Amino acid sequence: MIFRNPRGGLELGCNECGCRWFDRQTNTCYECGSAIPVEEIQAYQEALAQFHKEKGITVNAPQP
Repeated sequence: MIFRNPRGGLELGCNECGCRWFDRQTNTCYECGSAIPVEEIQAYQEALAQFHKEKGITVNAPQP
């Protein structure tokens, strides 16, 4: 699930328990261990890119 934190930023939450803490290497929730679906991560990245565009925020692409 994607939600806005109190400052308006987007955050990705676990669909199972609502936790916002993830192991980014395994894409699993720290609280309940549920896997975060690839589709959810992609939707979050798209929403975040749109949020940055709306706010005029420039983010450098990760370096390989």
